[in-house]
Amino acid sequence: MPKAIVIGAGIAGIASAIRLSVKGYQVDVFEASSKPGGKLGEIKMNGFRFDTGPSLFTMPQYVDELFTLAGKNPKDYFDYIKLKEVCRYFYEDGLRLTAKSNIDLFVQEIEEKTNSTANEVHHFLQKSATIYEVTHQVFLERTLHKLKSYLHWDTLKSVFRFLQIDPFRSQAKANQRFFKDERIAQLFNRYATYNGSDPYQAPATLNVIPHFEYHFGAFLPKNGMYGIVTALVKLAEELGIKFHYNQKAEEILYTNGSKSKIEGVKVYDKIYKAEVVVSNLDIWFTYKNLLKGIDAPKKLLSQERSSSALIFYWGMDGNYSDLGLHNIFFTKDYKNEFNAIWKEKTICDDPTVYLNITAKHIRGESPNDSENWFVMINVPANNGQNWDLLIKEARKNIIKKISRILNRNIEKEIVCEQILDPRTIESKTGSYQGSLYGNSSNNQFAAFLRHPNFSSKIDGLYFCGGSVHPGGGIPLALLSAKIIDDNLPA
Repeated sequence: MPKAIVIGAGIAGIASAIRLSVKGYQVDVFEASSKPGGKLGEIKMNGFRFDTGPSLFTMPQYVDELFTLAGKNPKDYFDYIKLKEVCRYFYEDGLRLTAKSNIDLFVQEIEEKTNSTANEVHHFLQKSATIYEVTHQVFLERTLHKLKSYLHWDTLKSVFRFLQIDPFRSQAKANQRFFKDERIAQLFNRYATYNGSDPYQAPATLNVIPHFEYHFGAFLPKNGMYGIVTALVKLAEELGIKFHYNQKAEEILYTNGSKSKIEGVKVYDKIYKAEVVVSNLDIWFTYKNLLKGIDAPKKLLSQERSSSALIFYWGMDGNYSDLGLHNIFFTKDYKNEFNAIWKEKTICDDPTVYLNITAKHIRGESPNDSENWFVMINVPANNGQNWDLLIKEARKNIIKKISRILNRNIEKEIVCEQILDPRTIESKTGSYQGSLYGNSSNNQFAAFLRHPNFSSKIDGLYFCGGSVHPGGGIPLALLSAKIIDDNLPA
């Protein structure tokens, strides 16, 4: 039986391990930390449970597919609900909107409460669907780095329809044209942050992202987001995949010659042989720390990194009926917020705040009459800023903002707290500079500039996860594993 090694037990690494096992490989996974999941982790404190990373679940079929490939019924391992409500939006001028999964109800509310119309929203979502139709098979589900990908009729059709993906104007500029009400343009501009980018720089192609929510739906795993990890690890272990925790890979080994070939991995001076190695580690650290003697692709690794996050995990003594599972408290000046992040490399004094409360749907996530708050703002990647000072100021501004909009003093109800910032994101998850999605997409050619899912210099070496093609977030990370699967030798 051929052997395969996966470095890193993030969601893409686990998915790659499962796919390799189904293909007939004996698979070992080496994880530097004590638990699987990477950014998709969890925290427990004072009777509260928090998902530490991604909190929105879309495209669940990509998770279900892994169980189906292994001949299992996904429902025996993993279940989720489709949300009737996608998100609640709060504005400083008093406007409140609830994005229902029933798009007709949502657009009706927009038309009733704002200067934008139902036709504007429907027109926008049709454009979002068109971008998805043009891009999903060609740009998301296949490698962009092999000729065979371009020898498909659907690829040629997509090439001819390239201008329909709106690549040559910014997302913000496009949405300014779509919507009369700048608050609705702001609502849809925020989707650039789903891959750590700036809507005032990133191409309007990112308007594909709302299609994932409003067409396919938003979901919640019944055991929380970390339930995705525990279900997939259970499946992997049943398939015979071995997980080695607290085992940090030191070097990827390969033969030298005109065409190098993978040999295995060194972990704490012990050598593990393999025909295939998949790195789920950030591509920057893969080259810098694991691939000795291989020239790193300097241009690729020097590209602008995506934004990071500052997250407060707050156990709250009290219930908040105004809030749902997903909540957004918008800044008054969106452009100023992104200028602070991308140009000044700092945090503005009025950041947009994302608030997730899984206790709204899942019993046992918090003690009675309390809630588990995941409070996040977008921040720049770590470039040596004074984070202790920035965190102190941001915490104060976030508390003031939420308290002002809800007309309730929230600070006195915080009973416990943990904090995750760009420094700890890097140290805990191996993401260079704490960036959440590898490189940013503040460039119309960003999709073509991500590192491929295979090595052109070493046979048998592959790469998965959010820092390589096709990008960050759970659906794309899972697709990176699928692309590797499709490109393994028969």
